[in-house]
Amino acid sequence: MAALAPLPPLPPQFKSIQHHLRTAQEHDKRDPVVAYYCRLYAMQTGMKIDSKTPECRKFLSKLMDQLEALKKQLGDNEAITQEIVGCAHLENYALKMFLYADNEDRAGRFHKNMIKSFYTASLLIDVITVFGELTDENVKHRKYARWKATYIHNCLKNGETPQAGPVGIEEDNGMLKKMKMWGQPLCPLSHHSRRHFQLMTRATCHQATIPEYRFLQVHMLQLIRRQKFLTAQTIPAIDPALFSTISQGDIRLTPEDFARAQKYCKYAGSALQYEDVSTAVQNLQKALKLLTTGRE
Repeated sequence: MAALAPLPPLPPQFKSIQHHLRTAQEHDKRDPVVAYYCRLYAMQTGMKIDSKTPECRKFLSKLMDQLEALKKQLGDNEAITQEIVGCAHLENYALKMFLYADNEDRAGRFHKNMIKSFYTASLLIDVITVFGELTDENVKHRKYARWKATYIHNCLKNGETPQAGPVGIEEDNGMLKKMKMWGQPLCPLSHHSRRHFQLMTRATCHQATIPEYRFLQVHMLQLIRRQKFLTAQTIPAIDPALFSTISQGDIRLTPEDFARAQKYCKYAGSALQYEDVSTAVQNLQKALKLLTTGRE
């Protein structure tokens, strides 16, 4: 990917987006899609903060040049041309970073990379707002990740041993109390989220398994029930055969098959965020067929 023209010095007014811009730079080669949306978030936020003073206008103009250059380079990438795909890409990336940091934390392995992963995950959840309002779960993930990063950093800085795993959050001003999810203090991910993430990233298996099939069945049944309340939308018919088909033991899926099924699930999940039931049904049916028959 071609190097981008450098930005002028960051105006003091834009201090709140400096870490998002730094994250963009760090991902220019690692994940250009993430880099693009980090800059887009910075651009939108900067416009709200100050778009009139000369130094801010100059900075935003150069940032816009970077965005246009990136969009041109990534013109054939679905995550750039389709918001639903872009949102899913960003959300999955943020969740992957969160889970890495959370697993390290629960294992009692405290280090700079783990702290940075927590904080970067929180920044990327900020970036998801370019697609609209955050879900309640993402809001809680962001709050937990940002607090954990600060807490562990301060502990290590002061020579203290952090407490591993989810613990109560208490800010100095007392405004933030302990949150409880699923009966445990500050459980950062619901069981459903963890199960969904495991399914979405499972591209190295060699054979379809019943849990994945049942997971997709649940989503399909939920969509069927919602059809009664969404008559204004044109919803494709759901093939009944998909509910009676069980993957045969001799059907072996390749990593590429799992990657395609993962893509369909990702599209379906993102479509549901926008209440696009038709697209969700179509993609879930494609994933089910691929996992149960080995064919698209």
